[in-house]
Amino acid sequence: MPRPMKKRQVCAMPETCEFVPCGRKNPEIVELGVDEFETVRLIDYLRLTQDDCAVQMQVARTTVQAVYNAAREKISDALVNGKKLVITGGSYDICADASHCCGKNCVRRNCTRCGCGHSCTCHKTEN
Repeated sequence: MPRPMKKRQVCAMPETCEFVPCGRKNPEIVELGVDEFETVRLIDYLRLTQDDCAVQMQVARTTVQAVYNAAREKISDALVNGKKLVITGGSYDICADASHCCGKNCVRRNCTRCGCGHSCTCHKTEN
């Protein structure tokens, strides 16, 4: 029996959830999970390493690598083949402190655990 999938910590839902190529009527759809979007946002947009991304998403680096590779494959399929990209689903939890520290520009640099600079409840405290 496989191990249950661990939910990934996501800072916030994407502001835009659909990207449609111009001039295409009824294009095929590629679904990108919210957790996959988050890895691309953290690694490509915010320039975090896979290790830093793993800490922020509260999963193993190997999980981040697999999710990131799947996301890039889906995005490239949509771009190369003119498909509609829809961001939906996935295995994730939204950060409890998203309104304070985990928004789209969060790079979590100051907090000892995640760098958010606040008393963050995104992470479980370890004693």
